[in-house]
Amino acid sequence: QETGNNEVLFMHLDLASLRSVRAFASTFLCQEPHLHLLINNAGVSAGGTTEDGFSLPFQVNHLGHFLLTQLLLERLRSCAPSRVVIVASSAHCAGRLHPESLGRPPSGLFSTFQDYCDSKLANVLHARELATREQGTQVTCYAVHPGFVNTSLFRHAPLWLKPLLLPLAWLLFLDASEGAQVVLDCATQDGLEPLSGRYFTDCGPRLPWPAGRDDRLAWALWE
Repeated sequence: QETGNNEVLFMHLDLASLRSVRAFASTFLCQEPHLHLLINNAGVSAGGTTEDGFSLPFQVNHLGHFLLTQLLLERLRSCAPSRVVIVASSAHCAGRLHPESLGRPPSGLFSTFQDYCDSKLANVLHARELATREQGTQVTCYAVHPGFVNTSLFRHAPLWLKPLLLPLAWLLFLDASEGAQVVLDCATQDGLEPLSGRYFTDCGPRLPWPAGRDDRLAWALWE
């Protein structure tokens, strides 16, 4: 309604529910014959457990997106050339993934922040492994750090922390349209195909932190 564009369609999708992800994918595939671009953008930084028994940040930020991508992958292939853009974060630098305990909240005083960082490392590795597996299909994939963006990411932060976070966000963070720029670049820029699997910032392709370049960990996470 706000855009006045009848080509903008809304379909309900709750990444905190794998049942909802499957229902959305089924509805989309029945209604839309074409899919050329998938942007996995949702992100939360909050404690809690989903109905599927996983930590909320891990499921919303990574696992729900992973399942969604898998369910739509055949359509992306059939409409190739196509792209998957995964909104990650420089917070992956503090990520620690242990395949034997995936989806369980980490312990410690800053467990929610650690959980968020772990999910962002999973985003970077997802892009890397997807690109490896889709070589030769004309489906390419990019992980993106959009910068620090003033969205509602911190809406679930503890009440005592919000007076510190919110002024900082207003003063120093990008607004949403600025944060979207590098995501749109990866979605639309010509000639990025040879850089599939890479990690991008507003300065272009950059090396992720060492854990984000660990191919064995990327494979283990996928499996």
